Amino acid sequence: MDAKTAVAKILKAEGVEHLLCFPNNALIEAAAIEGIRPICARTERVAVNIADGLSRVSSGRRIGVVAVQYGPGAENAFGAVAQAYSDASPVLLLPGGVERGRQGVPPSFQAIYNYRGVTKWVETVNQAERLPQMLRRAFTLLRMGKPGPVMLEIPTDVLKEAVPDEAVTKYTPVRRAAPHGDPADVREAVRMFLAARSPVIVAGQGILYAEAWDELRRFAEAVQAPVLTTLNGKSAFPEDHPLALGAGGLSGPKTVDHFLKKADLVFGVGTSFTRSHFIVPIPPGKPIIQVTISEEDVNKDYPVAHAVIGDAKAVLAQLIDEVRDRSRGDSRVAEEVKAVKAEFLKEWMPRLTSDEVPISPYRAIWDLMHTVDRWRTIITHDAGNPRDQLVPFWESLVPHGYVGWGKSTQLGTGLGLAMGARLAAPDRLCVNLMGDVAFGMVGMDFETAVRSKIPILTVMLNNGLMGGYDKYLPVSTERWGLRYVSGDYAKVAEGLGGYTERVEKPHDLVPAFRRALEEVQAGRPALLEVLTREEAVYPKYW
Repeated sequence: MDAKTAVAKILKAEGVEHLLCFPNNALIEAAAIEGIRPICARTERVAVNIADGLSRVSSGRRIGVVAVQYGPGAENAFGAVAQAYSDASPVLLLPGGVERGRQGVPPSFQAIYNYRGVTKWVETVNQAERLPQMLRRAFTLLRMGKPGPVMLEIPTDVLKEAVPDEAVTKYTPVRRAAPHGDPADVREAVRMFLAARSPVIVAGQGILYAEAWDELRRFAEAVQAPVLTTLNGKSAFPEDHPLALGAGGLSGPKTVDHFLKKADLVFGVGTSFTRSHFIVPIPPGKPIIQVTISEEDVNKDYPVAHAVIGDAKAVLAQLIDEVRDRSRGDSRVAEEVKAVKAEFLKEWMPRLTSDEVPISPYRAIWDLMHTVDRWRTIITHDAGNPRDQLVPFWESLVPHGYVGWGKSTQLGTGLGLAMGARLAAPDRLCVNLMGDVAFGMVGMDFETAVRSKIPILTVMLNNGLMGGYDKYLPVSTERWGLRYVSGDYAKVAEGLGGYTERVEKPHDLVPAFRRALEEVQAGRPALLEVLTREEAVYPKYW
């Protein structure tokens, strides 16, 4: 069979149901013939974002796959691939490549030379007969170890060559590996943990990829330790749980700061402990234990006192066995968590329930959270103020009920993530909270949701400016209005075929949310444009 057919059949064997694409690649038609649904976005960037969201909400069990054309297609996808790489998201990218006789001839763009810094592995297929083995290698790297995007650049002439039928018909899918930690390392981790007076558990998105949320809850309850999550790990631990501190990003609830400051041991599981402006910092001098799938994470940004290398689910099961019958005693941690949380909400309730006009973004978030069924909802955000205003107050109840991202902060990413989430979980309400500037980056891809029948709800907070940039652009804004933007985005979305409303008063929020939810339930994407005021101050205690 020809190479493009071989690729399509292998993707089918690996469980791929959707091929994100734009606008031309021989793999698109070959995949369609095999029953894989092609979804064409308006830009390569959003195509990758959709695949990214699909992989995240599937815990990496289903891999988002993207096919774009060589040259400009591969060039335009770069930003979204960099975002997936920074957030350790497993996405398979299959760009076309210039024919082998033109490789190395300027100005030909070759992915292998340009994507090495933002992929877990990138290679060019130089012979069609190598495709089955190289795809096996790609799926192995996607399903084992630390997640990340993988790219195979396939030249256009290679796709026309023959692949031995037997290499494809005998292809078997790659299974995920879940290595256990060294028993001695596990015992030492437990010894250190039980010796601490005020340990704090930091849970990252490795919990979500390992589907280790039950084990995390059982371990936390066994040792009576409070749990905070990273931004990417938010929803790995139920935030209505008595031991839940919430998530720490650039913003976070007071509980995160309170317990981190008093901690005498920080126990990280499924987290890389990356130091970033957008991640809650670990206070200096705190001993750290780290459970991670990748040795590359250890002593990367923080000195680690002890590490256990292994899959989060497997290691947590070992930890639970080790702490059995070794109780930490009658802990009053839950009472302290409850008290600090109540104090925090009391401080912020005036904003969360504000009747002021323009609408407070916190009121919009609060009303949305109390209107949707969070047990059946997946929400994501965009970069900047929508993220920072959502994180401290949105209480996630179920795994993957929140798709957090932000080690890179590319405006517009949330729209594609929400569409990918809906593909991965068609029975869930998928919500994208974004700002007006983010809509300017990717707004035309709202039409992709309409055309492709991917019913998501987008709530757009429109304050008419780039929020939070006043301190960076005072003269530029005063003289030339650089920070301000304008537009009636509900009209734009209406023109793109979705259901839209513009909400200007706080008491109209809940009725508008309910009408939009009815439209989404009926299969129609909806966008609510909420006119808000700028509130640059968000809860940041560190």
